[in-house]
Formats: sequence, C-alpha cells, structure tokens
Amino acid sequence: MTPHAEPTNRQAVVDDLITRMSLEEKLSQLVGLWVGADATGAGVAPHQSEMTADGLGWSEVIRDGLGQLTRPYGSAPVDPAAGAASLAASQAEIVAANRWGIPALVHEECLAGFAAWGATAYPVPLSWGASFDPELVEEMALRIGASMRAAGVHQGLAPVLDVTRDYRWGRTEETIGEDPYLVGTVGTAYVRGLEAAGVVATLKHFAGYSASRSGRNLAPVSIGARELADVILPPFEMAVLDGGARSVMHSYAELDGVPSAADVSLLTTLLRDRWGFTGTVVADYFGIRFLQTLHGVAGSEAEAAALALAAGVDVELPSVHCYGEPLRGALARGDVDEALVDRAVRRVLLQKADLGLLDADWSPRAAADPVLDDAGSQDLALRLAREAVVLLTNPADVLPLRPGTTVALVGPLADDPLAMLGCYSFPAHVGVHHPERGLGIEIPTVLDALRGAHGTVTYTRGCDVTDPRRDGFDEAVAAARDADVCVVAVGDRAGLFGRGTSGEGCDATDLELPGVEADLVRALLATGTPVVVLLLTGRPYAVGPLAAEAAAVVQTFFPGQLGGQAIADVLTGAISPSGRLPVSIPADASGQPGTYLSAPLGRRSGVSSVDPTAAFPFGHGLSYTDFSWSARATSDEWAVDGDATVEVLVTNTGERAGADVVQLYLHDPVAQVTRPVVRLVGYARVQLGPAESALVTFTVPADVTAFTGLAGERVVEPGDVELRVAHSSADTGDALALRLTGSLRTVDHTRRLTTGVSVTALHPMEVTNA
Repeated sequence: MTPHAEPTNRQAVVDDLITRMSLEEKLSQLVGLWVGADATGAGVAPHQSEMTADGLGWSEVIRDGLGQLTRPYGSAPVDPAAGAASLAASQAEIVAANRWGIPALVHEECLAGFAAWGATAYPVPLSWGASFDPELVEEMALRIGASMRAAGVHQGLAPVLDVTRDYRWGRTEETIGEDPYLVGTVGTAYVRGLEAAGVVATLKHFAGYSASRSGRNLAPVSIGARELADVILPPFEMAVLDGGARSVMHSYAELDGVPSAADVSLLTTLLRDRWGFTGTVVADYFGIRFLQTLHGVAGSEAEAAALALAAGVDVELPSVHCYGEPLRGALARGDVDEALVDRAVRRVLLQKADLGLLDADWSPRAAADPVLDDAGSQDLALRLAREAVVLLTNPADVLPLRPGTTVALVGPLADDPLAMLGCYSFPAHVGVHHPERGLGIEIPTVLDALRGAHGTVTYTRGCDVTDPRRDGFDEAVAAARDADVCVVAVGDRAGLFGRGTSGEGCDATDLELPGVEADLVRALLATGTPVVVLLLTGRPYAVGPLAAEAAAVVQTFFPGQLGGQAIADVLTGAISPSGRLPVSIPADASGQPGTYLSAPLGRRSGVSSVDPTAAFPFGHGLSYTDFSWSARATSDEWAVDGDATVEVLVTNTGERAGADVVQLYLHDPVAQVTRPVVRLVGYARVQLGPAESALVTFTVPADVTAFTGLAGERVVEPGDVELRVAHSSADTGDALALRLTGSLRTVDHTRRLTTGVSVTALHPMEVTNA
C-alpha cells in the first residue's frame, strides 16, 4: 500500500519508506525525464543529442517511479489547458506504475516568468536589478509561482544568483547585476515570492559560473578563495539563510580545476555542513555526464555518477543517464556505497513530502484551464519594466518628448516584439522554432507604444542587428533630417548558442554594439537632428562616445512583454525614469571588462596607461525631477558587534513626481587585505511627489563590513571607515566618517547579512524639525 501520511508525520514516513524500497525504486527517484525533447535539428543545445534516456520507453522509465518530469510546458508551444490535462494524465500513469504511488516532481524554467506558451513574459533579471526594488520583484515571483502551481508545477529553475564579472559573458542578461549585495537582496526577494507560492526555488548556478575566463560559456574559472567567498558566494548564502530556498543547481563551472558537480567541499561541506541547507541539489542539464565528456575528470558514465553522488548531487536532470544503468552497475560492483543513494533519496522524498506529493489526498489534477497571462500579471510586468528604464544622459532636456514634436523612430529593434525578451522568455527560447504558433502573448513594440502615446512618429528600420548591410542607412538618415527628434532603437537579439547576440552560449569578444548598429547611430548623429539612443540589450555596451554626442541615452535590459509601453511612458514623460544601472557601462569596447568592485590599483592610476573608468558607473541613473539629500550618522562610534544608524532626508525639489534610489556604500581605507574602494551595503527606493519629503533610515550591522581576512576567516575589523550616501558608486553625496570599535571579530554564516531600511513620509513641519 502507498505509505501516505499526514504532514506532521512526513519525516517518519520517509524514513520508513526508504527501508522498504528496492534499489531500483530508489534510483528512480534520483532522475528526471524530458518527454518530447527533440535531440535533433537547429533548435537544440550542444550535446543535447546525448541526453536521450538510452532508448528507454516511457513505460520502462516510470516502472519503478520517477523523480522529476522535465519541462512538460516548456519544451513546445502547448495550450495551457491541454498541457494541464496531459500532465495530469502523465502523473496518473506514474502513480499507477510504481507500487508506492509516488508522483513525479515537475520542474520548469521561470527566469523571466513561467516559461510556457501563453504565459506573461516579465523583464529579465538585469531589469530586476535596475529597479532596485526587491519588494516588487517578490510580488512578481509570487505571481509567477501561483501560475506555476495552478499548472501543476512544483519547482522553478530560478533565480540566477551569479554575480556578473565579465560583461562579454552571454548569460549576463540572466544575472541581476555586478554587485553581490544587490544580487543577494533582489534574488532573495524572488526566492521568497516563489516559495510563498508553494514552488521550490532553485538557486543557479552554484558557483562561480559567471567568472569564466574571457567571459566564455563553460570556460574554466580561476579566481581566488577570497573573491569566491566575498563576491560569488554571498548571494547564495543570503538566499539559503534569509530566503529559505529549497533547491540548488550546481554550475557547469570548474573552480581551480574542480567541476562543481564533483566538488564535495562546495556542495556538502559548505552548502550543507556549514550553511545548514537541507533541500535538494539538482544537476544542471547534462552536468553529471559532462564530468566525463567535457571536464575529463571521470573515465566513464559510472565514474561521473559516483563523483556527483558523493559530492552531493541528488537528482540528475534533465533525463535519466548516469544515475540509471551506469550507477546501478557501479553499485553492483561495490564502487559506490548504497548509503549515498539513501542519502539522496531521503532528500528527494522529504521534498516531495513537503510539497504534499506523499499526502493521502494528493491528486494529479491541475487547474482545468490555468490562466498564465492576465491583467494583474501584465500590470505587474509593466510596473517593473517602468522602474527598470535607466536614463543615462539628457543634457539638452530633449526628454520627455514635447507634445507636437515630430519623431523619426529608427532601428532594427524599433518594431520587433522579440526585442523585449531575453533568451529564457518562452517566445524567444522555444517559440522561435514554432513560428506557426505565434508569440502566444501580446507584445507591443516600441513603435506600437510610441505611436499610441505620442502620435507623430515615422519609422524606418535602418539596419539589422547582425547583418552587415547598410542599404537602409540613407532612408534612416532622410527620416531623421525630416523630424524634430530621432529615436534610434539598437541593441541585442536574444538567442541560444550563437543564434543571438545575447543569451546562453552567445558570448562576445568585445563590447561594441552588434553588427553595424553603432555606424547607424553615427550616421544619424551626423544629421544634426537631436538623437535619442534607446538601448534594448542583455549586457552593457561601450556607448560612451555615442552618448557624448547624443541628445539623450536611455538604457533598458530586455524589459518584457510590456517593455514597449514602459519605454514610451518614459520617452513621453507619462512617468519619470527611476532605474539605476545594475552594471557599469564601460568606456572602452575592447578593454578588459571590470566591475566597480575594484581595489585602488584596479582603478585609474599613474602606473598604467590604460584608464578603466566606466563611462557610466554602477548605480547611475537620472530623473525628470530633482532631489535634495541631507545625511547624518547618529553616532561616529560603531561597535564591531553593533549597528550604525544613518538617516537621510530626501526631498523632491522638482515639479514632477518621481522616485529616487538612495545608495549606501562602505569605504574601508585600511584593511589587512586589499578591499574594493567602495561596495554597496544598503539602498532604498523612495517615491515622492513634488515638494514631498521622506526620512530614510539605514540600520547597518557591523556584520556587513565583514570580509575574508588573511587567515581565510570572515572578520569584522576595527578601524576608521566611511559610509557614503551616494547617487552611484562614483557619485558620493555625503561621506560619513565612523570608527569601528572593539577587538577583531570573527563571524560566520550566522552573521546578519543585510542592512535594515525604513522609509517614513514626512509632513512639512517634520521636515523642518529633521
């Protein structure tokens, strides 16, 4: 009989069940199955042809049970109602086939919304970072999770917590930014939202994937232990300890020669023994077999299985391979201890129990007709897209566009709905291979939205994103000359493995705009008509020289299905821009990319002829209104085990409503190891009407000053520091001198990871008193 039990007794049920399961039944719980995945054709990933389940049929694979079902909605354009019915039928078959009646856990991608046909496409993670609004990101994740649960999905493969280290990396668009505090706080908010909806959040990619040499996908990672500990790991630590994430996905990376999938110190010693993580570790797709085929640390599939299982990888995805017959053979030969199988099975079954999959009343039924794109979801996507639009320059105040202004809209992305989407949005990820099904959702282009908002708009394409032909330049130049203002929309086309200019496997050799787009912009600038450069990209490009001549520059990062409207709202002044850069924009397209987190010698100095100063720094962004700040620390003494309190009075001194982003940076001038000149330790988004004020209070635990010291332990070091209230990482408003007092203090994962923030609206009398 099926060992179902009430929730309070789940752990005992799992322990008892494991003692009664056969080895075959245990192994069945450690694998996924990707039904309907095509291993041929132009749309597959490299090595996808190797992912087949050894020719096993459906009934044979599920005979003893199944751990996970891989992407039943995300592999082809499936009508949500038909997908729900098909999934329910598959689950019923799985339950009936195995003697314990255990259903499969269903996972899907959800990086920019539920990756299913007809689901809302939200802005990509770089836009989440640009919003500096974790509360809104949490609200988005809650809604994404609710739609997934309604469709019968239990686990989401998001968020990506990789900290951007080299913008040439194609997956930069999937990251939240270049700062671990921003990535950690925004990513943890996403985790909270998804988990609150009852969906298991999966932290990706653990760890170091984004620090590959030369920004190449899957390239080796060579970073020191201190950079790993202080830059790469904190977002994962935050999402586990503060967010309650229940799953982690190992990365494809190798750290100093050790692939993550085989790294006991990473997946067990750090993640479980030190941080106390109790959820499941799942393989990135094909990652276990890659130990043999790509990394060369295993001589066979059985050896790969043994390495991964010992390291702590509980579930092989996307389909059964190394954890199938190869692992079975290794167990029979005595090469692998069955106790490792029991360890992984227990984690898998406990998670299924937590999800209710072992409950007596569990049913394979999902919603009969799950709604994946409704008015509420679209409104949320629009709000986030609006907050993520970054105004980089506007020296002549050409923006917002004045009523009656004639506008020439030019560029390859001006009338392209896919210009709004990153590579893991369903229409770009899967839908492009099924053009006969359409997009599945309405995606207004910039042209659609700007004509609706402004009216007097002409359009010409000018060029393609990647095609080198310039035969559209003349028409574009003529249109610009005939207009009061020219808006040129350029940037990226998201894709996979070289089928785009941004996205997984679409790495870049430099940071010049793709194709001949920069030349198109230069031709338009030469007309003398004021030119607004509109960037729709998945990474920052070195547009400094173009920005110097442009009337204005607006940066967006794949803003989702309502991105066109959000852009039009900013261009026309329906809203004031409030996004801030989550990544620096470099000045030199061919220079070695570097983020703002650099020690003094990583910045401009007299010992090198190369100036790495960014054209636009991390945190930069302008508004259509003005804000004044007044900051103070309540004390200049700060105990190494205490809090510092910083108060910032923010007033909207302009004539329009707007949002300001108050950023707090730590400057540590003398430390036992070199430190970044500044690093973010807090921020607050403040929405104010004209003449309105608010008091922002930062409660900064000394724990956030911690770093990895000479002995390899994380320490809070006494001494003089500054808390800088700033408009960006390079634009300090007030530098508040404080002294950390006490003895050197060693801290661990139990330290406080975030700065407390409160925003209090003030009446005019309170402003005077403040």
